[in-house]
Parts: sequence; C-alpha cells; structure tokens
Amino acid sequence: MSGAAGPSGAPTDTAGDLAIVLHSHMPYVEGFGTYPFGEEWLFDAVIRSYLPVLEVARDLTMTVTPVLADQLEDAGAAARLRTFLRQWRIGAAAADLGDVEAELHPALHAEHARYEHALELLDAAGGDPLRPFREAAAAGRIALAASSATHAVLPLLASRAGLRLQLDAGLRSHRRRFGWSGGFWLPECAYSPGLEWRLAEAGVGWFCVDQSAHLADPLDALAPIATAAGPVALAIDWEAISWLWALDGYPSDPAYAQFDGKSLRGMRVWRIGGGAYDPAAAAAAARRQAGEFLAAVASRLRRYAESRGRRGLLVFAIDTELLGHWWSEGPLWLAAVLDGAAAAGVRTVDLPTALAEHEPVPRPLRASTWGEGKDFRTWDSPPVADLAWAARRLELRLLRALGADLRGDAAARAARELLAAQASDWAFLDARGQAGDYPFARATGHGEALLQSIEFRYDTDPRMRSLAPDLSLAPLLEP
Repeated sequence: MSGAAGPSGAPTDTAGDLAIVLHSHMPYVEGFGTYPFGEEWLFDAVIRSYLPVLEVARDLTMTVTPVLADQLEDAGAAARLRTFLRQWRIGAAAADLGDVEAELHPALHAEHARYEHALELLDAAGGDPLRPFREAAAAGRIALAASSATHAVLPLLASRAGLRLQLDAGLRSHRRRFGWSGGFWLPECAYSPGLEWRLAEAGVGWFCVDQSAHLADPLDALAPIATAAGPVALAIDWEAISWLWALDGYPSDPAYAQFDGKSLRGMRVWRIGGGAYDPAAAAAAARRQAGEFLAAVASRLRRYAESRGRRGLLVFAIDTELLGHWWSEGPLWLAAVLDGAAAAGVRTVDLPTALAEHEPVPRPLRASTWGEGKDFRTWDSPPVADLAWAARRLELRLLRALGADLRGDAAARAARELLAAQASDWAFLDARGQAGDYPFARATGHGEALLQSIEFRYDTDPRMRSLAPDLSLAPLLEP
C-alpha cells in the first residue's frame, strides 16, 4: 500500500515507516579451530542466515562488518564452506534418515531441503558468499552499512590513534568491496559523548544508537537525532526489538525447532515444546507472529504520529545471525513481515530512504550500548577486566614501538594482532561462558603475537592471512 505521497515524498496512508536493520557480524574464526568453536560458527551463519535472508531481503538495511567480509572473501574459506555444507550438513541429514525413528523424518527432510537450497544459492553465486550481499545492494533491494575493522567497542579504546585505525581499516575494506554512502554501524551500539566528532572526521553520515535507558518516553526513539558534529544518530526501538529478543519473545514459540535439540549428526529434529519438530506447524507460527509484529508496529507508529504530529520511523535492529542460525524459522518470519507490511499499513524502508524523509530532531545523546544494562559492563567490568585492560595496554605498547623503530611487515602484523585482540566478541563470550576458554585463548593469543612482533620482529602468521587486507599504518603514525 504505497498510497498518496506527502510533501517529503513519504506516503500518507500508512501508519509510518519501519526500518529493519540486520547486523551481520562474526569474529575472526577463519583458520582458528572447528567444532565446537571456530569456523563452524562462520559456515553455519552463511548457510542458515546470510544466504536465505539475502534471498528474501528488500527495503531494509544490512551491515557487513569488515572482519566478516575478510573471512568470506578468502578463497580457501569459501572452498571449505562448500565442503562443510555438502558433507557435514546435506550428507549428515541424509545419513540421519536411516538412523532415526519415523516421527523425526519430516524434520530431517526439512533440514535436508534447507541445506540443499543453501547449496543452490551458494553455487548460483559462483561459490562466493560475499556476492549475494553485493548483488542485493546493486539491485537496490538493500542498503549496506560499514563498521569498524574488527567490531571493537570504540569508546573503550585507549587512544585516538587506535580509534582512527579501527575506522580507517574498516572503511577502506568496505569501500573497496561495496562502495560507501556514509552509513556506519557502531559495534554493540556503543556510544560515548564526543564519538560523533571522530565519526564525522571519517566521513560517517549516520549511525545507530540505543538510548532506551535514557528516554523519558519510549516513543522518542521513533525520530532520528541531529548531532552538532553532523552525523545523524538513529535510535533503535528497544521496545519493539524486545518482542523478539526477550526470553519469551517470538523465537521461544513451542512449535519452533530447538537450537540445541539436535541429532547426533547435528540436525535440529526436536521442537521447543517437546516432541518431534513439525516444519508445517513451525512455518504457520512464523507467519502468525509476523502478522502480530506488524500489527504492533503499526499501533506504535500510529501512537507516535498522534502524539507528535509527524510521521514516525521505527528502527528495528537485530543480528542477522538470529534469523536462521539461532532461530531456524527466522528467515520465514522475515519474508512474511516484508510480504505483509503494506497490508498492515506499514512501509518498510532502508535507512538512506528514511533519512531523506525524516527530519532529525536535536536531542542530547548519552553513553550507552545495546548490551546488558545498556552500559559497558559486558566489555569493561571486573569479570572481563583482564581482557579489557590488556587490550588497552597492547594498544599503547604498539604506539610506543611505532614511535621508536617498528616498521614494515612486523609493524603490520602487530597492528593486525591488535585489531584482532580488540574485538568485542572475546569479552562478550568470556563473560557469558558460552564458548569455554576459546575467547580467552583467542584474546591472549593475539596479545602474545603482538608482543612477539614487536620484540622479535615476527612478521607472518598463516592464520591471520585474511584479516584487514586493506590495512594502512598511517592512522597510527599521525601526530
């Protein structure tokens, strides 16, 4: 339902605008382990999330973090991805059919069909898992946003030079792969006052923030925020996001597949409510919840328009990996939302389109993240203090070395190890105990490698072959 256009070009017969933002990110796991932690995360994210989501995505915004693209660009990783899909997903589903009871066969047929279709999508892209992102953007179905090099929590970096490095390395890679129109995803939506000036220096035109802990009225999130530095801040609407993200949110429906309810070969065969997974019942639940979501979004947008006298913009930001990888039915839900939006009186828009039509309002921004407590505790608190302070010390140690005589390949390797150690993922996973000692070992391993590069001029590590290929040391050498 496009309807008549208002003065800004926006339709006047819809409740308002829904800007879905899908944040695509994986830490640098390529070459660093397989089951249960490592490359398997990356491969399953491609197979179960990126490929099926990009098949249906339209009128929305997606991020591709540089560190994710670094891994997907690697030819060896792409080859291993296809082998993994054929052997450990398609082959495993087929083998399971001969081993499990008949009541589980519909679930296994659904898993087999999911993986076969993923292989079709991958082969249609010439085996290049980045190509679907590029093609969707080139066709105008999605808008792409950049991010920092390795998803560091930018306000927690130790120096302006370290911040410049994260921004410069990330934006160089994004421009080369996709071009860039100025959109930027703040890792973990982590913001502190003044950061917008550094983003402006890098050419950022807009970024997303979570101000939900600081709003007098939650509806205030439904308007862009003007900053004195120039970039526009887009407040994500946490109330709407919580409909999905809460423990009792959409993915917890009893009809859905259990994430951990798997066969011995890794197939999802059980449902959350108990018993064998029924694909048809799960698909019906996804369509029902899509309708509920759109009705709730329309109601929220109408309340905003009635109380503010202007059209609302609801920014609904979630991790892409939630759709398909964690929540099996997520891509079905997304497709139903996009298909049903117009009939529900909601217009779906990408963020560049939204910003052309929604005038930002001046409002102070306060320090925040979209993490636990809406503050920095997940990445900078006593349980992870060793990782947080180690990353800062490494940053300052590298700057001292560069100020002396560290140059060439050893300097480049040290900078890459710093970028890897700064990733927000290690503290996040370590604080939650979600991956054993893997995140702690990864963070400390990169720290050790950085110091070796400085002290012994080590300049190669085959496992770091793909990280930050467009790296420049200039941001670290500027006065």
